[in-house]
Amino acid sequence: MDVLISLLICTTNQAHLTVSPSSSQFFKGDFVSLSCEEDDSSAGWTLRRNTRTQQRTQCGDSGFGKPAGSSCTISYIDPLDSGVYWCESREGAISNMVNLTVSGGSVILQSPVLPVMEGDDVTLLCQTKTTPSNLPAAFYKDGSLIRKQPTGHMTIQHVSRSDEGLYKCDISGHEESPSSWITVTGKPTTTAPPGTTSSLPPDSSVLHLVIRLLIHLVVFCPYFISTLLMVSLYRHRASGNDLCASIPPTQPEQGWDMDEEYDDVTTEHHF
Repeated sequence: MDVLISLLICTTNQAHLTVSPSSSQFFKGDFVSLSCEEDDSSAGWTLRRNTRTQQRTQCGDSGFGKPAGSSCTISYIDPLDSGVYWCESREGAISNMVNLTVSGGSVILQSPVLPVMEGDDVTLLCQTKTTPSNLPAAFYKDGSLIRKQPTGHMTIQHVSRSDEGLYKCDISGHEESPSSWITVTGKPTTTAPPGTTSSLPPDSSVLHLVIRLLIHLVVFCPYFISTLLMVSLYRHRASGNDLCASIPPTQPEQGWDMDEEYDDVTTEHHF
């Protein structure tokens, strides 16, 4: 029963973790705010994290951040703060998880910290700490060079599942950035409200159905027509044979029997 109650709580009370600024990488010393956007404030959502040195640490403990309700601010983030962050309720329900990387170097890759929806455009920015952000940069995915951009940013248009992977960048004369994983998710499917009838298929589906129907008619009609003609011809021939069989054959007219005629007639000859 306790397990069932916990599962019900986890599915009914939800929270969503957001990061501001919205990026998966930060420079050492940056200000970062993390917030648990909750459906039920009475669930008591708090921010927790796992790092290389700490496990399930709550915001406000062990020098980790400053809590403010369901939010947590880190005024001076450090490479030791790199790790996985999530929101957790008093009952044990958890939100989505985000992976933050803090660099002590001079280059970071600003990339989406949350999953990207299929079909959306994604912009990656290769940024330095002390120089302008529009320096030429090279972008890599899974260790392979994608392209070089003269302005330091790259846009991936209409992302798909194939764009999911580990990205990094480098700027000539500077070091390369850490790597961050970009996740791509499918678009949610919408369902009709209960009690409503399904809508008509889109125009493309209707056109597709019409084309398929025409193809079937073009292929099927000749066979159907030829079959009807053969059946009709067969029935016509069969009825003709029955008619012929119902009419008795005519008897030839009885002719005269010449022998009998000659037998009945006697001829006398008088000499």
